[in-house]
Amino acid sequence: MKFVVTAGPTREPIDPVRYLSNRSSGKMGYAIAEAAFEERHEVVLISGPVCLPPPPLNLLRVSTSDEMFDAVHAAVRDCDVLVMCAAVADYKPAQVTTSKMKKRDEKFSLELVPARDILQSLPRDRDFFVAGFAAETNDIERNAREKLRHKNCNMIIANDVSDSAIGMESDNNAVTIFFEYGAPKSIACAPKNVIARQLVKIICETAQKTFDKKNLRMNDS
Repeated sequence: MKFVVTAGPTREPIDPVRYLSNRSSGKMGYAIAEAAFEERHEVVLISGPVCLPPPPLNLLRVSTSDEMFDAVHAAVRDCDVLVMCAAVADYKPAQVTTSKMKKRDEKFSLELVPARDILQSLPRDRDFFVAGFAAETNDIERNAREKLRHKNCNMIIANDVSDSAIGMESDNNAVTIFFEYGAPKSIACAPKNVIARQLVKIICETAQKTFDKKNLRMNDS
């Protein structure tokens, strides 16, 4: 299969030296891309700014949520599986100044506007499988199931980022996978490369079943 995997954070500029971002290290997304590559799948990795060595596969570097949006939409035109592991910003500054903003003695407000939602923007009638991630701090199952319903995904991989042992920047993870149909599956705490290998296997199996069902419906019609 051809995988498109997103990883890392985005940076939303405020001025030439400041930006809004998050704590995503990119480790989980990179591990998934490398695990899929090890299984001889074709892989495109779309990465936000991270401090990780580049893997030996097709790597596209982006910075902002808009760049990530455009790169994903271009890459999925001929992919089989999209894994949205990147922590894309929910909001970005309404305006970006061209010169450095000077420190002020009075209170300062920054107007934010919603960033474009990549998952929500994907076509519902599509030929590729979508696995999204839900990094949550509370109500993990409820939030993951809601994202599965509303974000146009075939699968959601949820993890508890409130736990520092498995949260952002950690080398370990533990996830629960929620599907369109059937009971969820959990993967216990393990290094992210171990989690990634199991996820790639589950993603491939579920994607193949989804493709088979779609082909059966098309043949029946």
